Amino acid sequence: MTQLLIIGAGGFARETAQLVHAINDVSPTWDLLGHLDDDPAKHGTLVDGVPVLGGSGEAVEREEAQVVVCTGSPRDYGSRARIVARLGLPSERYATLVHPSASVSRSSSIGPGSVVLAQVALTAAVTVGAHVSVMPHVTLTHDDVIGDFATLAAGARLAGGVHVEPGAYVGSGALVRETLTIGSSALVGMGSVVTRDIPPREVWAGVPARFIRPSTVDVGALT
Repeated sequence: MTQLLIIGAGGFARETAQLVHAINDVSPTWDLLGHLDDDPAKHGTLVDGVPVLGGSGEAVEREEAQVVVCTGSPRDYGSRARIVARLGLPSERYATLVHPSASVSRSSSIGPGSVVLAQVALTAAVTVGAHVSVMPHVTLTHDDVIGDFATLAAGARLAGGVHVEPGAYVGSGALVRETLTIGSSALVGMGSVVTRDIPPREVWAGVPARFIRPSTVDVGALT
């Protein structure tokens, strides 16, 4: 079994820990050492029975372990990119975690550090980059391309040929029409219906989605 560290101890990190348990129930794969979180108040505590071992910097020292960064929210969806940049670990140190109930086609690919939670569907020739968060019940259809550090919140559904650029956040239950582009570091509000391209670093929401304001989230240097 391969040692694994989860960076973060919030909701997404807790969900990822349960994903790891689900993988091990099918086939013992991961030795989950614990969480790493930069909040000192959490150090030495248990989160759903999993220990918080220390700060994120310990991932550099524990060279034998693989790592996955599980942070971020609509309020700060750039945190994963900033943490990965700060750690400076090679791509081979990052685990790729896919829930056993997810449907991933043979022609689709998922990059290092990405997490795909329960009941997700990747139908045909879907490309998911590195450090992407794909929450439960997301549907990605043929030829979708999801850039590094993007977040697809629960129940989002993308029609064919959609391009979600690096660092973008697609909110829970959002619908995106075919062949559109969600710009880098943009935010799509929950329940929105996207019928046209969204420029980088803008917040859009509504039915149909419309411009709300510029994004103020710091996503750091995206690759």
